[in-house]
Amino acid sequence: MNAGAPLRGLYAITSQAVCDDPIRLDAAVRAAIGGGAVLLQYRDKLASPAQKRANAAHLLGICRQMGARLIVNDDMQLAAEIGADGVHLGQSDGAVAAARALLGPAALIGVSCSGSLDRAQAAQDQGADYVAFGRFFDSRTKPQAPQAAIEVLVQARRQLRLPICAIGGLTPDNAAPLLEAGASLIAAVDGVFGADDIAAAAQRYARLFD
Repeated sequence: MNAGAPLRGLYAITSQAVCDDPIRLDAAVRAAIGGGAVLLQYRDKLASPAQKRANAAHLLGICRQMGARLIVNDDMQLAAEIGADGVHLGQSDGAVAAARALLGPAALIGVSCSGSLDRAQAAQDQGADYVAFGRFFDSRTKPQAPQAAIEVLVQARRQLRLPICAIGGLTPDNAAPLLEAGASLIAAVDGVFGADDIAAAAQRYARLFD
């Protein structure tokens, strides 16, 4: 994906299972991007700071080689250290302005909004590059996350100028209505990295955007 390409397509987010083994992580990420992921988010809650930095730098190299963009989950300092394409901020991960000041004008800054249009509007006003709503379905990654209604995507598409990401239990079989409602990015963790054939799983998601 070129640096200026629109934010549209499969957004693959690493699972903890693949992050726990660097060799498996390498193979899994190559398979996901090869299958059609345009954005990769490095999300790893258990690695040491040194291991996270090593993993993130390695994944950035893969993304550069294969034409995807790397987003670091939560950690704007790590994103800055390795020169990642951007950072994704949860509700307690710091301000958009701080991330922009640290990462520069070209960085992609995403913000989790759960089901809140007010938070999404605030993120847009603060200079975010995309907003994420969800969960929309049962999620293994965040089973306790509050559920968002599909109507929030319709309203967000009318109200916002930013690309919209949908996340939370999305599969190639249930994601199409969310695209029709206004999402331009479909994020998946287990749906990609929990599959027996990661490349084939990514291809199924990617075909939704044809």
